[in-house]
Amino acid sequence: MFSGSFLYTLDSKNRLSIPAKLRKNLLPESKDSFVITQGLGNCLDLYPQDEWQNIIKRLRQLNQFDPNERKFTRMLLQNAIDVEMDNQARIILPQNLIQLANIEKEVFILGSLDKIELWNPKIYNEYISNSPDNYEQLAAKVMMGK
Repeated sequence: MFSGSFLYTLDSKNRLSIPAKLRKNLLPESKDSFVITQGLGNCLDLYPQDEWQNIIKRLRQLNQFDPNERKFTRMLLQNAIDVEMDNQARIILPQNLIQLANIEKEVFILGSLDKIELWNPKIYNEYISNSPDNYEQLAAKVMMGK
């Protein structure tokens, strides 16, 4: 399980270091390989290969004759790219995905259960700030069903 947040910087070759705290949660099955794709909101989702296989299983269960399910599958997979960590625990972010998430030099890295989210820090702060509910209100709604 991934948790915690970090502020890192892309280098001149669009390489991003994966924080050690997140790396320690990678299973051997991932083989230091990830799939990066468009996330929900204005971010990128980075799935270890073993977790990505769970997403693929769920996609295969969708009804490809249903227009919404077919379109969602297409939209998710159109930007999915395999990336591997190098010896210095860095991955290369593809330019098209950097542009999709409006990432500039800084990257807000967020552990999010089975995946890692990559955000432009300004966009993430706006996302959190523009929520009509504060943390306590969200907790009551989500955790207590109110």
